[in-house]
Amino acid sequence: MTSIVLVANFVAPRSGGIRTVLQQLAAGYAQRGHEVTVVVPGPVTRRRRGPWGTAVTIASPRVPGTGYRLTTGRSDLQRALAASWPERLEVHDRSSLLWLGSWARREGVPSLAVSHERLDRVLGQWLPGSGRAGTAAADAWNARLVEEFDTVVCTTGWAAEEFRRIGARPALVPLGVDLEEFRPRPRAPHEDPLLVVSSRLSREKRVDLAVDAVRRLAARGRRVRLVVAGDGPQRRFLERRAAGLPVEFTGFLRDRATVAALLASADVVLAPGPVETFGLSGLEALACGTPVVVHADTGLAEVLVPGAGLVAAGSPEAFATAVSRVLDGAADGRRARARAEQFPWWGTVQGFLRVHGLVAARR
Repeated sequence: MTSIVLVANFVAPRSGGIRTVLQQLAAGYAQRGHEVTVVVPGPVTRRRRGPWGTAVTIASPRVPGTGYRLTTGRSDLQRALAASWPERLEVHDRSSLLWLGSWARREGVPSLAVSHERLDRVLGQWLPGSGRAGTAAADAWNARLVEEFDTVVCTTGWAAEEFRRIGARPALVPLGVDLEEFRPRPRAPHEDPLLVVSSRLSREKRVDLAVDAVRRLAARGRRVRLVVAGDGPQRRFLERRAAGLPVEFTGFLRDRATVAALLASADVVLAPGPVETFGLSGLEALACGTPVVVHADTGLAEVLVPGAGLVAAGSPEAFATAVSRVLDGAADGRRARARAEQFPWWGTVQGFLRVHGLVAARR
């Protein structure tokens, strides 16, 4: 039995991709006999036992304008780590927790950092210079990350490109999907084809592309209805943008079963975010037997195969055209589900344990 400690910042309190990854990895490690501790920020400092191990929250301030908290006290985090006696350290935030690589090396603990975002693309949205400034800043930061941690893990080849650009060789481990919770279900007939976006409503998710695609489809005489599931700082902006269109905003859906049922009821799920290194919500839609239209500049694009969905350039026109093609038969639910079945969570767990050096590679 090995003590594995997972640490993250920017974890949504009730849902989100990072939270899902932490839960699935923790449960998978525990099922294979390891002692697991997950450390995340929270409203109060607390340590409690759960079915898969120990859950630790560290009292941390909110990040303004988001639903996230950020652990800022290094001493608090170091005490939490010392109490867990880690033999492996797994860090799921490459920015604010970069310093944990040095800590692990001083303590003699093997470490890995997981890249959950394409840093050059994120910075390129905020820095001027047609992405050049973002690329330069990302290269400098990624060089530090590679130096600080023993291993960097990426979930797609697209995510690994920014590391290969600086001569690094990250490990590749794709994420997974709960194939029982997210599954095909009988679809009630729709008066108009149903499009769904399941996403946090923040700038980098580009939900505006989905809204504008509905406007283009309406202008072409193609009737559709869009349901946007999620909440975030851009909700009011998006509601104003969608005025007069057949677009419904559900707000945050607390129950994952409700999310799964919504994805399974859709004719097409849109994944318009251009910085996703994997795109769990898109994979969940495929598992529900729903074809997906994804942004071409994202890791999810390489997850798709012919018949499971389509890739669209980052414009409303391109998304509208891709949606029309899917509705006309360019993709179907059977092939969507078949593709998702190639990404079970047990494979992700096995891949991470292999990177940790805790399982032998299968023949």
